Amino acid sequence: MSETWTEQHIPDQRGRVAVVTGANTGLGFETARMLAEHGAQVVMAVRDVEKGKQAAARIDGDVTVQVLDLASLESIRSAAADLRAAHPRIDLLINNAGVMYTPKQTTADGFELQFGTNHLGHFALTGLLLDRLLPVPGSRIVTVSSIGHRIRADIHFDDLQWERSYSRVAAYGQAKLANLMFTYELQRRLAAHGTTVAVAAHPGGSNTELARNSPAALRVPFAVVGPLLAQSAAMGALPTLRAATDPAVLGGQYYGPNGLGETRGYPKLVTSSPASYDLSTQQRLWTVSEELTGVRFPLDD
Repeated sequence: MSETWTEQHIPDQRGRVAVVTGANTGLGFETARMLAEHGAQVVMAVRDVEKGKQAAARIDGDVTVQVLDLASLESIRSAAADLRAAHPRIDLLINNAGVMYTPKQTTADGFELQFGTNHLGHFALTGLLLDRLLPVPGSRIVTVSSIGHRIRADIHFDDLQWERSYSRVAAYGQAKLANLMFTYELQRRLAAHGTTVAVAAHPGGSNTELARNSPAALRVPFAVVGPLLAQSAAMGALPTLRAATDPAVLGGQYYGPNGLGETRGYPKLVTSSPASYDLSTQQRLWTVSEELTGVRFPLDD
């Protein structure tokens, strides 16, 4: 595999349908833009439709906008119904949207906001759309994680919603670790079907709006060092795009930048933390996620 994989390496995407969550800004916008410019029919699944329409107008290609609030199971079910009605097949589901370091808040269903949005929302959406992907050869589900999955990260089954105490950094770490564990367990369950694969990616340190909720102690360092270390959103989107389109990608792989500490650079195959590969925790998280969302996947265990 090339270590300088760029936008020019994206294969022709004509005839493919791609759903990208959080596509109106940052990494999601660049992912949607590059897929559309390579011929994909792209659905920008966003919380704010007006911002989505403004973003879509900046893209040259076949782009539509779908309202989706990942912090609401009702919205997720409604969006999935719309997408299923509009698209008999889906080739790519890019679980990109996310929130980071938010103050203590809950979703419409009472979940801690970072875990509820970043993990449970995408878990539910994937399960509700999966039968549109399963019949499609070469279809992929790409879930975006983060370097943050290594930072104070664990799956706190005794207090998943951080009701006893709250650390926005540790809660983000839990959510991003959950993204990886979901990918690995999903791939295990998909393997018997032989068509759809689940892959993960992370952008390194990218210059996006995601860090706007950083704790006060981190804002000044981010403001000073961020512009020096962070790469553009277009570069940060490349690991996701490689995971989504490179013909050599295999299910269960994880892609990130090839530079120092995986903070910047061109996308390459990387490894996640040892904790992320724990099979029993993956399976327990899957069961809990089904119980919390009420979504069951059309797969054999």
